[in-house]
Amino acid sequence: MTTRLRNITRRRSLRARFGALLALLALVVAPAALMAAEGEVPLIPRDVIFGNPDRAGVRISPDGKRISYLAEKDGVLNIWVAPANDPGAALAVTDDDDRGIRRYFWAYTNRHIVYLQDKDGDENWRAYSVDLKSGEEKDLTPLEGVAVRIQQVSPDHPGQILLGINDRDARLHDIYKVDLASGERTLVEENPGVLAYLTDNDFGARLAVRVQPDGSMEMLSRGEGDAWEPYFAIPTEDTLTTAPLGFDAAGDVLYMVDSRERNTAALKALDLAEGTWSVLAEDPKTDTAGTVTHPKTGKVQAVRFDYDRSRWQILDSALAKDFAYLETLGGEFRVQDRSHDDRFWIVATYSDDGPLRYYHYDRKAGEASFLFSNRKALEDLPLAKMHPRVLESRDGLALVSYLTLPTWSDPDGDGKPSSPLPLVLNVHGGPYARDSWGYSGYHQWMANRGYAVLSVNFRGSTGFGKDFLNAGNLEWAGKMHDDLIDAVNWAVAEGIADEKKVAITGGSYGGYATLVGLTFTPDVFACGVDIVGPSNLITLLRNVPPYWRPFFPTMASRIGNVNTVEGRRYLRSISPLTHVEEISVPLLIGQGANDPRVQQQESDQIVEAMQEREIPVTYLLYPDEGHGFARPDNRMSFFAVSEAFLAEHLGGRFEPIGGSLEGSSVEVVTGAEGVPGLADALGR
Repeated sequence: MTTRLRNITRRRSLRARFGALLALLALVVAPAALMAAEGEVPLIPRDVIFGNPDRAGVRISPDGKRISYLAEKDGVLNIWVAPANDPGAALAVTDDDDRGIRRYFWAYTNRHIVYLQDKDGDENWRAYSVDLKSGEEKDLTPLEGVAVRIQQVSPDHPGQILLGINDRDARLHDIYKVDLASGERTLVEENPGVLAYLTDNDFGARLAVRVQPDGSMEMLSRGEGDAWEPYFAIPTEDTLTTAPLGFDAAGDVLYMVDSRERNTAALKALDLAEGTWSVLAEDPKTDTAGTVTHPKTGKVQAVRFDYDRSRWQILDSALAKDFAYLETLGGEFRVQDRSHDDRFWIVATYSDDGPLRYYHYDRKAGEASFLFSNRKALEDLPLAKMHPRVLESRDGLALVSYLTLPTWSDPDGDGKPSSPLPLVLNVHGGPYARDSWGYSGYHQWMANRGYAVLSVNFRGSTGFGKDFLNAGNLEWAGKMHDDLIDAVNWAVAEGIADEKKVAITGGSYGGYATLVGLTFTPDVFACGVDIVGPSNLITLLRNVPPYWRPFFPTMASRIGNVNTVEGRRYLRSISPLTHVEEISVPLLIGQGANDPRVQQQESDQIVEAMQEREIPVTYLLYPDEGHGFARPDNRMSFFAVSEAFLAEHLGGRFEPIGGSLEGSSVEVVTGAEGVPGLADALGR
């Protein structure tokens, strides 16, 4: 909800060497029978899949004269800029030497680029402006312990941006106008206790969102004396499927994704003068997943729906010819960015068995010029197909899922292996998110190692209507987990999975699901890999970032109420820590010490509880990471340990850990002896 309300965003070189593939084959440790079945399929090095991309985050300047992207400079992701007609002449315009830059955009000056950066994963984002003419970089928010939000950029105020800054009250973001050249900031709106604002191109705070005690939300508008007054309500059951997207350029129309009085979220428009609503696009099976908006008028021109695959609905016939042409490029496409005059677009095409491909599209000429792929080393590798599957839960819900198999196991490509395989069940985070079709590094990695990989959109996932999402309310270790078990049972019944060799893995909520799997259904799984997963929902909810607190009533209605005795009793009952004695199979845990969402305590306490009961566990702690692993050396170290761990317990092949811990900050707190090669890599 909060992310959608940020009405802004316009939308590392790989060090992997393809020639190393054959050499690495000689290093593979794997059962002989498995190798014979795999034939000549090479082992894809981890850094080809998980190292920094060649290029990513491609954008175009508002005037269309330059393109920008993220790429490595001295092994760290930085922003590069090139003439649009000469991408090979790109120069790095930033000099980050630590975590790498991941979020940036062009200002309407065509001279400034703004990026966000935190410290060691603490998510206390600071905004920086780079002057492309002078080369000067300015910290726009030189504040400690503050989590900055980008609120608005506008062609009407090219030299300024709106930022949400929570320095006055850590729970609340006030709105400031900030000058890109000087860094001077001016207060626009002091937050009286709202979750977020919706601002227009004139930098006016037009609407605000307030959470009610029952978890519902209220949209507020300006009333007499500039006071905020109720405008319309969003019931509790709609709060994760209804949200404003923004105004058109004139500020006359409000666009919303809206599930009120319906199931799936349609794209609606509110005429602010007339007070009338209209439905612009809808789908009976899935929510509005994305929009394409005119860069000048702000009018929505096309809408994307994503069930098992994506489809576009065109609202503005002016785009029909463009979309028809872009579909010929192959795979699915997304419009990443557009010049302000709408002549030039940056387009990305997606497939399930190849890298992302970027194009510079000239609408006037009706021609797209290929720029580059995001990972060239993937282009000629034997990657696997991802098969959409719609499974049925035990109580009749449709679970849109994605299955990937080792290429050698499925020669006819029908999504059924010649014999059952070890299965990795990979659970997405959120949980209010979803898995989608397309290239997945994780799926390719696991399939290449000899596993079937299955990702399931369990109830509570977003994108499939509010009924499906709300079916997950207060079901974190209940029916949401039942859906995952039903998927495993399906895979076994279909001859896809060997029921004695099933792993569960995931990050964030997926990490929680992993711990639930090993405590609530320990007989189903052979092992688990938990990344930044909560083990105790009471301590999780008591220690969230302060700026999450306005959202607490909604969280209480969906997870459980940490502020009542009954709520805490329930939360304790569905916390893996409560049932730790049930863990009977190997567990690998990865945690960032600076994670503000799922704090280190969540991993520490379950590891300590396991050690007290002499239950084996391997625990990797990263002192310079947060909610996930951003630094490539840290990523590579964890994945190296993960695949050796899985090979030990599922029987797949793996690339030895070797020197993969070099350059990483990883601390192996306990359990090095439980992973092949880990103690040696640590020099123990």
